[in-house]
Amino acid sequence: VRNSNHFGTAMYYTLMAARRNCVAFLCTNASPAMAPWGGRQKSVGTNPWSIAAPAGRYAPMVLDIANTAVARGKVYLARQKGAEIPLGWAIDAGGEPTTDPAKALMGFILPMAGHKGYGIAVMMDVLSGVLTGSKFGTQVFGPYQPENRSGCGHLIIALNIEAIQPLSEFISRMETLIQELKSTPCASGVEEVFYPGELEARNDDRNRRAGLVLPANTMSDLRKLAAETGLSSPF
Repeated sequence: VRNSNHFGTAMYYTLMAARRNCVAFLCTNASPAMAPWGGRQKSVGTNPWSIAAPAGRYAPMVLDIANTAVARGKVYLARQKGAEIPLGWAIDAGGEPTTDPAKALMGFILPMAGHKGYGIAVMMDVLSGVLTGSKFGTQVFGPYQPENRSGCGHLIIALNIEAIQPLSEFISRMETLIQELKSTPCASGVEEVFYPGELEARNDDRNRRAGLVLPANTMSDLRKLAAETGLSSPF
């Protein structure tokens, strides 16, 4: 997908493919949020990616991560809530560790796994930006810069399982893998081992039944946006 925009949650799309008996990979690039390893100026995006696969009697196995210690949206959310962020998420503009989300947004989000997270982020930009003919690197703008065109790109690959092996065989193998993971003895203080995507599936089920709790600031912003666009607010 060329010259697109922020698409929300990557796993929303990979789960669509998994529920249609495909194994899916999706990546996107994003506006600069972290410095290249060893640098001190933002030029690399969080560049998130997702992989999902059907899992038979279990909810699909799915991974959706940014290549930074945390998705930048969580830092914006903390700022909106007036909450601190954990140490290790970001550094301020002066290069000092910070728990202040406002200072973090003026500084850099740290890569996950050090130089490895940096390397993965750059390669995701190759796939979603350079390869697709979209913007890349410092050319990409994010949703919090509405005065500019985003220009970001996406790459999605959906593999038809039955083109590789019988679907029933794949599902059986996935169920075995999940059973092995969940039967692993728990470490001290841990009650249950989860496979990738299991917690998200439980939260999704709970939220669909009980509804979502939105911060007061978010509700205020939505009411303001509804008024500006001539829509009625549902709350």
